[in-house]
Amino acid sequence: MPNIAVKQALTSEGWARDVLISIDADGRIARIGAGAEAADCHVDIALPAPANLHSHTFQRAMAGLTEFRGPDPQDSFWTWRSLMYRFLDKLTPDHVEAIAAQVFLESLEAGFGAVAEFHYLHHAPGGVTYDDIAEMGARVVAAAVDTGAGLTLLPVLYSQGGCDGRPLVGGQLRFGNDPDSFAKLHAASVSAVMSGPADFRTGVAPHSLRAVTSDALEMVAEEHPDGPVHIHLAEQVAEVDEVVATYGVRPVKWLLEHTPADGRWCAIHATQMTAAETAGLATRGVVAGLCPITEANLGDGTFCGTAFRAAGGTFGVGSDSNVHVALFEELQALEYSQRLRDRRRAALADAERSTGRVLFEEAARGGAQAAGRVAGTLAVGAQADILGVAADNEWLCNRQGDAALDSLIFGGHGRDCITDVWSAGRHVVRDGRHIRRDEITGRFRAVMDELGQAI
Repeated sequence: MPNIAVKQALTSEGWARDVLISIDADGRIARIGAGAEAADCHVDIALPAPANLHSHTFQRAMAGLTEFRGPDPQDSFWTWRSLMYRFLDKLTPDHVEAIAAQVFLESLEAGFGAVAEFHYLHHAPGGVTYDDIAEMGARVVAAAVDTGAGLTLLPVLYSQGGCDGRPLVGGQLRFGNDPDSFAKLHAASVSAVMSGPADFRTGVAPHSLRAVTSDALEMVAEEHPDGPVHIHLAEQVAEVDEVVATYGVRPVKWLLEHTPADGRWCAIHATQMTAAETAGLATRGVVAGLCPITEANLGDGTFCGTAFRAAGGTFGVGSDSNVHVALFEELQALEYSQRLRDRRRAALADAERSTGRVLFEEAARGGAQAAGRVAGTLAVGAQADILGVAADNEWLCNRQGDAALDSLIFGGHGRDCITDVWSAGRHVVRDGRHIRRDEITGRFRAVMDELGQAI
């Protein structure tokens, strides 16, 4: 396993200069110290590679195909969703595996070390179960193995079409399970994940308060006492209104009052919250799973990041619909959304750290927590999810410390500076390219040619 010589590293103790990071055979950081003469490779800046905490890989195939106005002049998430359902009917397991591999490759090249896949495309068209009920999840696992990306597979429970209990129809049938079939699906998914590397993880994802009953949500919490629990929460105004009409209370408030939501839980989006809900979610230690690029693309709204951070909240970022997989741009979009709303600068900076450092360190920490990975920091014993960046270029100009992070995030060319990525010690990106880019991208392009214009 490699020894990496680093000019400056953002470690758990802060910035360190001229260090050697040693990785052991288990893919963990064994040592951070002096001794650059023993290096196998060199990087200018080493950062913890965050986890992409929320992805629907299959939606990558739709990127760029929904940017037109439908018959509804108030085009929204809901019109986008109807297009997504029509697209679903064409996807086979082979398609899903190739598309997932492309997303994992793009995530790694963007600087992410792992992906938490919120996986709800389970069945064949019409809801017909595959011979292996976890066939689709197994294909996602295979794609992660193929690319070397770290993986947290989150099988999704999706059982109704809305809070009123209406049955699933159309494309939704491919998502559906009752509690008994979901138990079988989850067990098979765990088996598939266990066939992969030791750093792979599983969790569970009740899709949303619209798509599961309150009893089913409580069942998930009871039957899965370990590992991450992710849920879509308070993304859209119409979703909030529907939950209030059924339960008499807003979705975040309901979650806090009726579940053991804590640091294992990740609330995806949470863009529609009151001040009390924001503080409550933060106080309970629930990770806010933010996807600013997708949230902007779908017109979701703005997460109340400044208030959430002030209450001690933890957040991470994800690529969600994968319309554009870009770590530094997600962080930039998060900060800029706060500035635009509040008409101020350096909204998420604190007294000791620049804006870029707060964004990066907190996203790395929160992403690891949400993915159930012992990562998110450069420290002995942590999984070696490491991002290597070049500083001797026109974008960073050999800047040091926090200024380098600020330049990566706000200068617009952070992606151009990425040289290397390790995922649990697997050196999967070198010289800015995935080591199997041509092969994986070739398969993806063949699938896209086969799918044609699905929308």
